[in-house]
Amino acid sequence: MPIYSYQAIDERGGAIKGDIEAKSSDEAANAVAEKGYVPYKLTEKKAKGSESGSLFRIKPKVKLADLIIFTKQFRSLFKAGVPLVRTFQILEAQTQSRTLKQAISSILQNVKEGSSLSVAMRNHGAIFSPLYCSMIEAGEMSGTVPDTLERLIYIIEHEGKIKSDIKAALQYPIMVTIALTIAFFVLLTVVIPKFADTFSRSGLDLPLPTVIAMNLYKILSSYWHLLIGGLLALFFGLRAWFKTENGQYIRDSLILRIPVLGELFVKAAMSRFASIFGMLQSSGVPVMAAMKVLSGVIGNKAISREFDRVREHMGEGQGIAVTLKTAKYFTPMVIDMVAIGEETGNIEEMLRAVSLHYDDEVGYAVKGLSEIIGPVLVVGLAAVVGFFALAIFMPMWDMTKMAK
Repeated sequence: MPIYSYQAIDERGGAIKGDIEAKSSDEAANAVAEKGYVPYKLTEKKAKGSESGSLFRIKPKVKLADLIIFTKQFRSLFKAGVPLVRTFQILEAQTQSRTLKQAISSILQNVKEGSSLSVAMRNHGAIFSPLYCSMIEAGEMSGTVPDTLERLIYIIEHEGKIKSDIKAALQYPIMVTIALTIAFFVLLTVVIPKFADTFSRSGLDLPLPTVIAMNLYKILSSYWHLLIGGLLALFFGLRAWFKTENGQYIRDSLILRIPVLGELFVKAAMSRFASIFGMLQSSGVPVMAAMKVLSGVIGNKAISREFDRVREHMGEGQGIAVTLKTAKYFTPMVIDMVAIGEETGNIEEMLRAVSLHYDDEVGYAVKGLSEIIGPVLVVGLAAVVGFFALAIFMPMWDMTKMAK
């Protein structure tokens, strides 16, 4: 739902401003008038987190640990009965993150001006995800904000653990790959040139590895500026393309097709779907709204499009499990458990069981990925070392035989 920034005159004749959520500008103007204000300026605004920005712009981020601490402190203060304005004054003073401190200050100002908490948080989409804001909104509507914050803490910590496990599994292979690439270029640009002239003057028929290495060196030394320019153009071109809807969809679709790694991401997405959907259901968020939230926070554009298709079919009156059967990537276990939950009216418990199951599956998949990558990296290292060893020592061996 759009957010409108308004400027109005209060009952004392003073100028005030704030934000309000409404379906249209007319509805927003009526809502402001219902507060007893006379609106004289109304403009639609976008959430900061949704702005694309330039290619070179670095957006300040809030660490996951800071967001978790903020949410836990917010829950504790709210449960203790501290007024909302005073709560955010305390949170602003206690947080160590400069970015989060600025966001809290802005939220506090919006709340003082009459904005709801969820609307104020949506103005800081780079910090508070659509899921976070939707659950806060559901808590405000149902009067269960402390319980909602408790569920949010679980989701944030759950998501952080999965991401940490995947990063830990990929950290070693990424470091080794970078080291192999550096070693390859050092050998090609430093070692090979020292032997190239000697091999050329020897008059020998050079072996294939040596010919390949020397030609690679010539190309690199002659066209290095074109290669660097091409790589930079490719990098920034892909970066710009991946910011488009179609680019993100194609990239994420290809990721899901990668052997082993794609399966890992699908399992992580199923765990996220089950845990978040279950939490939204228990928080009283309508199913259609929950599907819209999931589409924005699932973390993969290919799976997100499947959520959009599911939501469209559900709008035609079909059940959740029936529509999931027609969607890609959703496993038979997820579909069957959702169907049982719909039949028994206990979908939250079924989704919790699915989430726990796929948490374990992600753990096993990460371990399996680490076990597979190790031997592959060893083979890659042996191939690089063996190639340069053959390129250097085979012609040297032939020159030694000629000298004899």
